Amino acid sequence: MRQHDFEDFDHFDDQPSRRRGARSRRGRFDDPEPTRSGRLTAGERIRLAKLRDDAYTENQLPDGADRWSTWDDAEHGPRPRPDWVVTELAAVDTDLGVLKTGKEADVHLLRRGLPGTPGTLLAAKRYRSDEHKLFHRDAGYLEGRRMRRSREMRAIEHRTAFGRNLIAEQWAVAEFAALSRLWTLGAPVPYPVQRNGTELLLEFLGEEDGTAAPRLAQARPEPGELKDLWFQATAALELLAAEGLAHGDLSAYNVLVHRGRLMVIDLPQIVDVVANPGGAEFLARDVRNLAGWFHGRGLGEHVTNTDELLAELLSAAGLG
Repeated sequence: MRQHDFEDFDHFDDQPSRRRGARSRRGRFDDPEPTRSGRLTAGERIRLAKLRDDAYTENQLPDGADRWSTWDDAEHGPRPRPDWVVTELAAVDTDLGVLKTGKEADVHLLRRGLPGTPGTLLAAKRYRSDEHKLFHRDAGYLEGRRMRRSREMRAIEHRTAFGRNLIAEQWAVAEFAALSRLWTLGAPVPYPVQRNGTELLLEFLGEEDGTAAPRLAQARPEPGELKDLWFQATAALELLAAEGLAHGDLSAYNVLVHRGRLMVIDLPQIVDVVANPGGAEFLARDVRNLAGWFHGRGLGEHVTNTDELLAELLSAAGLG
């Protein structure tokens, strides 16, 4: 069983990784270790300082915007960037309201653009660190990973204020890195625009009027579309497994259907199925959860072939 340090997971190259046989040549997919200082992580201190600066200049913001673009202070998504990404530092961000709330993070609809232009809609995912039950599942997902600093591990284990903030930033970094890698590989995930502290700005999957794409759980596909969506789901599972990965919490509630295309979201807990002792079970659970929804909508087991699919995924991941 391999043990990985967080520092191995800090950055991904802009070029797609290639799987060339030997497992040792597959890039590691471990947790990052955010830079920290004092009670708050360094990234969070910078973000809060920026918010304070914005507060002093609020009356200078044009068009009713909430802040200036945070692009200059952020970690950026992989290249080549889509042409809709707004990188001008004179751009402003306008918060248009909440799209989704959750125990670990809230997702807001945000418009970024130069004053006087339509701008681009983005999904702003903001991890919260003030919940006593924050990331209640994190122990299982973090099996096979370790942090070097015992002080930080104690803070996480005891859920101190510093520990909760550390968890929030750690998982924000992890999700941004996961999305960056998977988008580069061609996986059906939203493009990760930037990360600034505990906030991720992601491609908005929805319509120009701000209507978000529905979750798979909300969809009522016709039989032909149902089968097509299942095969899209299996293709996504196969792509992850070929990289030695499992979503870790896959269900019809964290998959969107955007203009007929299945898109996977919510990836902070992505699992390295080789390093994690429970990796095979995470992979099996992803298959069971997703297949259960399709079975409930009338797609037969003779189509899904879940046992055969799981065997293929385990083999692709190097566990078969």
